[in-house]
Amino acid sequence: MYTKIIAYLLSKLCMGIGLVLLVPMSVAVLANERCFIDFIFASMVAGVLCLLLGHYGKNADRKDISVREGIGSVFFAWLLATVIAALPFVFSGVLDPVGAFFESMSGLTTTGSTAIADLSVVPSSILLWRSLLHWVGGIGIIVLFVALLPQIAGSAVYLFNAEVSGFSNARILPRIRTTAVALLLIYSIMTIGLIVALMFLGMNLFDAVNHACSAIATGGFSPYNNSIAHYDSAAIEFVLGFAMILAGGNFALYYYVTQSGVKALWCDLEFKVYLGVLFAVTGMITWNIVQVNDFTLFEGFRYAFFQVASFGSTTGFVSYDYDKWPAFSKLLLALMYFTGACAGSTAGGIKICRFVVLVKTVAAELRRALHPQMLLTVYYNRKMLPVSTIINVSRFFFMYVLVIVVLSFALSFTGLSVEDSLFGVASCISSVGPAFGSLGATSNFAEVTSAGKIVLSIAMLLGRLELFTVLALLRSEYWSKSKRW
Repeated sequence: MYTKIIAYLLSKLCMGIGLVLLVPMSVAVLANERCFIDFIFASMVAGVLCLLLGHYGKNADRKDISVREGIGSVFFAWLLATVIAALPFVFSGVLDPVGAFFESMSGLTTTGSTAIADLSVVPSSILLWRSLLHWVGGIGIIVLFVALLPQIAGSAVYLFNAEVSGFSNARILPRIRTTAVALLLIYSIMTIGLIVALMFLGMNLFDAVNHACSAIATGGFSPYNNSIAHYDSAAIEFVLGFAMILAGGNFALYYYVTQSGVKALWCDLEFKVYLGVLFAVTGMITWNIVQVNDFTLFEGFRYAFFQVASFGSTTGFVSYDYDKWPAFSKLLLALMYFTGACAGSTAGGIKICRFVVLVKTVAAELRRALHPQMLLTVYYNRKMLPVSTIINVSRFFFMYVLVIVVLSFALSFTGLSVEDSLFGVASCISSVGPAFGSLGATSNFAEVTSAGKIVLSIAMLLGRLELFTVLALLRSEYWSKSKRW
């Protein structure tokens, strides 16, 4: 494995994080918060690491990236970014090192689970830093690499494919760097638009920036302990709900919309199924909570729509204590953990496209049960999928469930109940954030043990990098063989 190219890329990452740290530092200075010193120290650490890694990899900027370096760069980039991003939490005394690592991982992976017991006593600059971690993690550190490093244009495809989710490796533009810039532009426009809309509805600039960064990144961090319920505003909930649904769509598809018009949305099977699932579940939960919880029809729709949009896009904002809802409604919300949103979005979960393929595969197998000589043919967006893609999707689904089971057992050893262990891991690997019970709408992860936080951090990383990018590092051949592949 050619370690110099990985060091070179990581040096650029450290430089980027060091510059981003200057944003909350400036806010701390303006707000007369002493923790501005903590951001300076964290930025200095990032700068030193940038120099050291850059010196080691200084002659590697023209070297092609193989699959192995692509996987290694992605994994170590997320790990290093998490460690550096955790420093302000530690230096300011807001969290212990393990809690800070958990909070940082939750931010960068756009999970939204927090280890901070009371947000009301946390400096505003630290709260902004949490939301900025969402925003940076949402667009994807590796996609930003590609946008900023034209020297590695051709071979950067390995980085991009390791970072972008879904079962298709198709790119929206011939040059992958141009692709990354286009995605970043769309992402930024959506964020700015949401900030303006939230300010129009009465949020101050600070709150609007925090919630917009979280919503567009499908993250879930809020400056308030009770999340969006703090505002008790139907208008804010509906605007954020639509923003979260939009953020759960495929950003490559949005680029096609700018080229071909809105009709491109209705030609995409995944997007249509995504909207269909969201509104179907919203309708069922609305009916259920109106009948059982004595809500008016408007109240039932308001709370159901927001919570389904939040869970379906794997954002994790909360506008009402859904733990008080009937079991049927809570089960529907739990199922939204697993479906996730669209491939090519900032959302977590298994992704709608994979579920569509799995359902079509089961239907095809049922037909083959009646006609054994029939070939297995599965169509997606009017194109026949190769058998290798069907196998990959099935394998991913199996590994996803297996990892949840294994990590749930590990988390249960830390003292959590079966329900908390299962839903805690499911929420973290799917990047949702809040779970149920003691980890539910009105709670947080502050009371989870250090060992439990480490298990959940692993779940977040596995979910964000879609399992195999991380699991590939467990194979001995990744480390033992010298030839590049």
